[in-house]
Amino acid sequence: MTVFTWAVRQALRANRITGANGQEIDHIEVFGPSRLPGVDGKNFVLCPGKAYDRSPCGTGTSAKLACLYADGRLHEGQVWKQESVVGSIFEGSVRVRDGQIHPSIKGSAFVNAEADLVLDSRDPFCMGIQA
Repeated sequence: MTVFTWAVRQALRANRITGANGQEIDHIEVFGPSRLPGVDGKNFVLCPGKAYDRSPCGTGTSAKLACLYADGRLHEGQVWKQESVVGSIFEGSVRVRDGQIHPSIKGSAFVNAEADLVLDSRDPFCMGIQA
């Protein structure tokens, strides 16, 4: 899937197809059916740096829910189960308030690293570049 989604990303760039405000589209998500009973779909998400998301991707699943709702394939409060490339599952649903779609997603997450950030006060950019 990495080869395919990378080719999609490169084609978007080559054809100058961008996101909002001309931003590069740096996440590519593809969907298909899941083989797991009771699970509605499976996805693969290419992230920046040719990495992939091991989760079903909260942002991508939210977008999927909004599209399903807009297409009449998902009703308010109905649960959609989305499987990731490694088999983890998110459960999502939508509520509509004042004409806006509000997704809700639940699943599991795990801490797999802890780090200490050391900032050097002598570095004029230690707090970022201020424009």
